[in-house]
Amino acid sequence: MYQFDKRIVMTLDAGGTNFVFSAIRSNEEIVEPIVLPSNGDNLEKCLETMVTGFSAIKLKLPEDPVAISFAFPGPADYVNGIIGDLKNLPAFQGGVALGAFLRNKFGIPVFINNDGDLFAYGEALAGALPEVNRMLRDAGKNKVYKNLIGITLGTGFGGGVVRDGELFLGDNGAAAEVWVLRDKRQPIYGVEEGISIRAIKREYARLSGDTRRLTPKEIFEIAEGNLEGNPAAAREAFDHAGEVLGEAIASMNAVVDGIVVIGGGIIAAHKYLMPAVMRELNGTLEMYEGAPADRMEMKAFFLDDPGDCAAFLTPTSRRVVVPGTTETVEYDPMKRMGVITTKLGTSRAIAFGAYAFALNELDK
Repeated sequence: MYQFDKRIVMTLDAGGTNFVFSAIRSNEEIVEPIVLPSNGDNLEKCLETMVTGFSAIKLKLPEDPVAISFAFPGPADYVNGIIGDLKNLPAFQGGVALGAFLRNKFGIPVFINNDGDLFAYGEALAGALPEVNRMLRDAGKNKVYKNLIGITLGTGFGGGVVRDGELFLGDNGAAAEVWVLRDKRQPIYGVEEGISIRAIKREYARLSGDTRRLTPKEIFEIAEGNLEGNPAAAREAFDHAGEVLGEAIASMNAVVDGIVVIGGGIIAAHKYLMPAVMRELNGTLEMYEGAPADRMEMKAFFLDDPGDCAAFLTPTSRRVVVPGTTETVEYDPMKRMGVITTKLGTSRAIAFGAYAFALNELDK
């Protein structure tokens, strides 16, 4: 979708330290991005940075853009373009009408969304979802997936839901605010206290007694034996995070029923994260009388694993007879869901999502 659309949308990757400005046409970045300090502790300077960045991008474009569209870290009233209290951008305390401000400056529509939502939208339109359906088609299967859950793992735990090609935002613009799910291992906490950068750092330090200020990447290297430390504790830290993530995915997919795509820097450690995720997804619950029940209505497969992917694509259907006739119909008793890592890269998926969202809104 939109790969042949010639309209241009200016985009922004808004971080607590830097703002990265760019522009997209036909699902392709068409300018060299411009990186400027966010000045997130000073509202006047922060707004000035946005005007400077978008103005510089506009000068590079072959024609005028039709919209500005970007992700901003919540909380926010995204529908009305009002940014609320942000921890990493304190200048926005009390609520700032950022959408209206930029619309007045540039005279074009402005769309602001949560990064988890736009990640999911980008992967649904041009990444994981079409890739899974391509694999099914190549395997000769008629199954087509239309729904997707996107999850981002990083400083926090973000999410988005796409239903039949449309980004699902909810009545309050708060759909898929999944960070408020409970941490399975410590239910008094929110889920991102169990699966995030700080969670992995904290858990490794607790298990190992290592007081160094390590990143998840360094903890992964310890698990690999490439960096001095406690490899067993490093692997266990990722395993614990995977358990929390698996429970969160099971809860989300029980409502949405679709493909799950995971992005964010932490997913680079999927070697140690995903076994626990899949163990949770394909685990059991216990009924009150003690009988076990499957945790999910469907069988989960990690599609980046060749064995799991092959099993996902292997037919399990059979023919059943229509009562009172000799007619038969095909029946597959196995419901399947796939978990896959980002096919576009997290930042690229968010940018594609922002581009597509703007054009979709303009076309309505």
